[in-house]
Amino acid sequence: MSLLERGFEDSEFEMRTLRAQKMMAEHKLDAIFLTTEPNVRYFSGFFTQFWESPTRPWFLIVPLTGKPIAVIPEIGASGMAATWVDDIHTWASPNPADDGISLVADILNTLPRRYGRIGATLGTESYLRMPFNDFIDLSSRLTGTVFVDIATQIHRLRSIKSNAEIKKIRKACEIANIGFANIPDHARVGQTERDICKQMRIDMLHAGADIIKYLISGSGPDGYDSIIMGPTDRQLTKGDVLIIDVGAVYDGYFSDFDRNFAFGHPSDSTLKAYTAVYEATDAGFKAARPGATTTDVYTAMWSVMESAGALGNDVGRLGHGLGIQLTEWPSNTASDNTLLEPGMVITLEPGMMYAPGKSMVHEENLVITKNGAEYLSVRCPPELTIIE
Repeated sequence: MSLLERGFEDSEFEMRTLRAQKMMAEHKLDAIFLTTEPNVRYFSGFFTQFWESPTRPWFLIVPLTGKPIAVIPEIGASGMAATWVDDIHTWASPNPADDGISLVADILNTLPRRYGRIGATLGTESYLRMPFNDFIDLSSRLTGTVFVDIATQIHRLRSIKSNAEIKKIRKACEIANIGFANIPDHARVGQTERDICKQMRIDMLHAGADIIKYLISGSGPDGYDSIIMGPTDRQLTKGDVLIIDVGAVYDGYFSDFDRNFAFGHPSDSTLKAYTAVYEATDAGFKAARPGATTTDVYTAMWSVMESAGALGNDVGRLGHGLGIQLTEWPSNTASDNTLLEPGMVITLEPGMMYAPGKSMVHEENLVITKNGAEYLSVRCPPELTIIE
């Protein structure tokens, strides 16, 4: 299986920064202050597993003009120097008494001031990834400047993927496709969820995945009641239905889709539920086009499942954005109403409870194009896969 070139050209980060600076001018911001791995990586290209350590904070400042400024622990200096960022400030970390706060404050206070506003991701689907007390301290050190929330604006910027990003997501989907395609060859009655998922993980690593950061499963007699737990040591028996949901990662970008398998002969109600979510996916795909909204996509899918007798849906949404993170803004809900634009990568995830304690969930990945949508995952079969 051919693999893509790693990383991005500097022009990719220049484009992202210019888009951010256009947003900053529109919202009257002197800079944006970034603290989380996805946002720091998005604008700098700084890609390291060291984010798994919660000990040290990392900061990136995007000024209204010019390139980003990195304010990071000394341990990351050489790694950041290998990116397109060349203005790098470091301190000896960890230092709980002053973990980079005075350094960040000095830089922010010396930036040109037009508006007296600095954007930070403080709202929906965001977090600080720095001590809250340090953020309060930093806020108090700013002169004539205040932090304002730009979480939605950053989500919106990142939701429009470049062609280079889409290629990486497509590759992650190809890898997950291989893992799913191999399951009927190795999954058997008597195996545990963990056994089946372990082999799938191995297959995807052989196919080129960097890591399998998300791999869950659920099973039960003629259905399952959870799609976020497992895999467990539960043994599959005849009459069981198994769902596996996978987020394979290639060069920092995720796939995220699931597949369902029946062991032995499923009931008519299970087969009807499978058909319903399959047809709901078709309806969502047709609705997913520029000018439509996430709510249009939600309504198209839920209408099909409701007509098929759905008892409800406890997931809260029927799909979401996808990219550097397994789930990104926006969400396909009855009230989200985000306008779909070319370059957005989303999931379609229709799910329904078709009997008490029994759910059927289906998920595909797609990209919005100028003319509609294109699947990035290989469409699942129209009939439930049965493993004898």
